[in-house]
Amino acid sequence: VQLQACGGGSVQVGGSLRLSCKASRSIFGIANGGWYRQAPDLQRELVASIDTRGRTNYKDSVKGRFTISRDITKSTVYLEMSFLKPEDTGVYYCKAEAGRGYWGQGTLVTVSS
Repeated sequence: VQLQACGGGSVQVGGSLRLSCKASRSIFGIANGGWYRQAPDLQRELVASIDTRGRTNYKDSVKGRFTISRDITKSTVYLEMSFLKPEDTGVYYCKAEAGRGYWGQGTLVTVSS
């Protein structure tokens, strides 16, 4: 399975972005999906996840600002990000977990003040 992430970019504080992660085959109905973020000089961290039942979980600092969703028919997981802050800057990676983990390539998000 290959994951293709896109949607990153440069925005100002308070702006919004929508990230997409499309899988090469239908997997998000049977796999947990997640978005991770890696800021410069920091470890990769889980930002948001969605399980096979559609239940979501968020890192505390993004609750109320980020929304993870999926479209199983399009084999895609999304991350809607709003009210962006400089600390949201980083490379965002998507991941699908179904027995093993599959990673997409990163997409860079830069939030400037």
